[in-house]
Amino acid sequence: MSSGGLELPPGDAGHEGDSADVPPGAVSLARPVDMASHIGPELDWSAEAWSEVRTRAQRAGRAYIWLNLVEQRLRAVVAAVLRPVYEHVHGDDWVVAAAGPAGQEWVQRAVAVREVSRRKGYLLDPADDNVLSFLTLPQLRELMVQHWPCFEPYFDDRREVELALDELEVARNVVSRNRALNEAVLAQAERASARLLEILGSGAGVPSADRLPVDAVEDLVGDRYADVVSVHPDRVRLQRQLPAEDLFGGARRLDAVGIGLNLLVQNFSGRRLVRLAEAGARVRLLFLNPASSAIKRRERELGIRKGELGRAVEMNILHMRRVRSRLRDPGAFEIHVFDETPRFTAYLVDGDGPDGLAVVQSYLRRARGMEAPVLVLRGGRPSVVRSGQESEHGLFQTYREEFESVWSDSRPVS
Repeated sequence: MSSGGLELPPGDAGHEGDSADVPPGAVSLARPVDMASHIGPELDWSAEAWSEVRTRAQRAGRAYIWLNLVEQRLRAVVAAVLRPVYEHVHGDDWVVAAAGPAGQEWVQRAVAVREVSRRKGYLLDPADDNVLSFLTLPQLRELMVQHWPCFEPYFDDRREVELALDELEVARNVVSRNRALNEAVLAQAERASARLLEILGSGAGVPSADRLPVDAVEDLVGDRYADVVSVHPDRVRLQRQLPAEDLFGGARRLDAVGIGLNLLVQNFSGRRLVRLAEAGARVRLLFLNPASSAIKRRERELGIRKGELGRAVEMNILHMRRVRSRLRDPGAFEIHVFDETPRFTAYLVDGDGPDGLAVVQSYLRRARGMEAPVLVLRGGRPSVVRSGQESEHGLFQTYREEFESVWSDSRPVS
């Protein structure tokens, strides 16, 4: 009998479909549909669909990180400026007081969400147990606009702040609703976020950011890849992002090792090198000896005419000698050659300090330096120490030590 007093049909397989054996008043139950025969291929995603979904997630993830940084920074700025004005009178309700009648609706909504989060245990950090933590980016902006005279001493141009926040609004709306974000809007959001963070006085925190800007994603999850900040399939693509002028300009120390050091010699003028050295930079250049057997082996690997690579390296060395001869202190511009098998080329900029940057390429048997993959390393980057693991230095230090080892075994060029 069912709970409603109706008799259910027997479950015996022998009675299935036999209406003559069903007692009067019984209720027939429909057999469950065999879903396995109906669910399958139509719910599968193709490789193209998965690729599209991953692309969407990658773009949304990058935008979210930027937006999160901006929101946290703006929240801190609003608290620093407005709390001293309202807290001594209104206590913990200073945000409600600062919102005033114009913001009564959204601030009360934030108060309600905070209370719900408290009851359900969503507040994992006591520092977030305040109304300010529940305000959105537009609401934080509204507080700034309403109280601009309080913020004016800290910022030069209110319009610039508002324009940057306007540019973020499309990306914020798309990310919050998990919709597709195109490349143009993502690029706009990243530019606006970087500009806004600069306006709000939160630098990247990495000295070498002036040479190669710190990407928000690198800043938060870059420790997964040691101190590698970018990878390029060849040197052409590297120079689109990091031209030689940006890499070497303003350096106080430059150590380079390789066969011919073409990235420096052919892309950074001798005149600029002279000015760099005269400004106090220390330069050490390590070329492969153009008369060594290693040069001949490399020529055979690349399939070029005998003596061609040796002459090219010799021309680069002669050019650097001319640069050195124009300096008042030639000792600050050292040129050496080594005879070992070349394993990599590396340009270490300011490698003795926390703001170092390095460009490293391994030599491939059939590829010239212009065609070899490139790693860009950031020196001085603190690694994340995980539980049970010791902190270890990254690749930058490894290549720096390798340079010093080769330099100690090399010979000076007169």
